[in-house]
Amino acid sequence: MTTPATRTVTIGGDLAVGPIGYGAMQLTGPKVWGPYPDHDHGIALLRSAVDLGVTFVDTADVYGPHSNEELIREALHPYPRDLVIATKGGFVRGGPEYTDLGAVGNRNYLRQAAYLSARRLGLDHLDLYYLHTPTMTDAPFEEMIATLAQLRQDGLIRHIGLSNVSGDQLRTALAITEIAAVTVHYNIAERGGAAVGQIARSTGIVFSPWHPGVIPRDENARAVIDPIAAEHHATARQIALAWQLHRGEHTLPIPGTTSIEHLEDNIAAGRIALSPTEVAAITALAAEEV
Repeated sequence: MTTPATRTVTIGGDLAVGPIGYGAMQLTGPKVWGPYPDHDHGIALLRSAVDLGVTFVDTADVYGPHSNEELIREALHPYPRDLVIATKGGFVRGGPEYTDLGAVGNRNYLRQAAYLSARRLGLDHLDLYYLHTPTMTDAPFEEMIATLAQLRQDGLIRHIGLSNVSGDQLRTALAITEIAAVTVHYNIAERGGAAVGQIARSTGIVFSPWHPGVIPRDENARAVIDPIAAEHHATARQIALAWQLHRGEHTLPIPGTTSIEHLEDNIAAGRIALSPTEVAAITALAAEEV
């Protein structure tokens, strides 16, 4: 039986990556503020991810801020030819206690943010650049998308992505320019990004859920998931990741971890082949369309 691990996910028609990426956000200080306390372990974990076959790493300028991008460069530069690093810009924080100051989306700020991310990562261009959580911004959404389209025309951005957007925002962006990928909070327990996922699947956009391996705590959900996990000699979290991969060929989950053991488990989830009946049973937990 074919498993998700044998396939590739193509971003924007020309960037082929493996089916499970790595979300680097946890490699920061407490509350995603400041550098990761165990610097050497952070370096080792990033290198282990690449050694295990990860070819997609997700970061953002607000992680740290800045220290996450810098750690990735220190650990992995010069980058393997098949490694794609996606980063994000436009979302700001004023300190560890300020978790949602919203976005700064004016043209000058976004241009500076993208150029500085490229500098910190040691890149002359960004393969995938996400507009990060465009809420409470100082510029219209359409204007922000136009800015990214101009940066792509300038050669700084290869492909444009959207992070934490609604279905309506995705449709609006698609009317302006090509969108290669979207990333939203989506897992078995949290289906708020389902509408975005459905649009992505219908248009061939890469759908990259974050916190993808979270499982519901209620007994009814575990009564479905736990027997499937036992059947595949896997953990419930691995089944949650495998379910994500079975939702569509353009799905690219980005689980994050600071544990090399958990990293290995996440990669192993790609080798789990769920049956259509098992996928449908998990999907039905939230009465979502199969």
